Amino acid sequence: MDRDQQLAERMADIDARIRLLEAVIAGPEGREIDFDALLAQASGIAGDLMTAYAHHAGKPMPETRDLLETLRAFVKGDPSLNAVRDNVRELVYYRNCLEMGKTDALPVRPAHMAVRTARHLYLYLYTRCSQEHRLP
Repeated sequence: MDRDQQLAERMADIDARIRLLEAVIAGPEGREIDFDALLAQASGIAGDLMTAYAHHAGKPMPETRDLLETLRAFVKGDPSLNAVRDNVRELVYYRNCLEMGKTDALPVRPAHMAVRTARHLYLYLYTRCSQEHRLP
């Protein structure tokens, strides 16, 4: 399998993971959402998106779940990739709020925002991959 096809399969897998999270937040009113677990999944998706793109581009990436460290490696050498920075920082902010016990500083529907942020990153990087002819 060539690199473009591998990237396409990774993007399809990530899209499916986001769809599962979208189904969770679209569930019945009053459904309890474990925001900590959902945020971990959304953050993992963000890291996986950056890593998939970077690996296809031949860029070395660290083996870490630290989104800021992943972001630093992701943008190195290509400032145009900074377009994802604010989305990654948003997810890191949510994590920091949880770790500091400052849930009152979260947006009204933080689970929705985290999933929408993951979707936004996916759409941006998928479109960029398409425009750069990285996908079959």
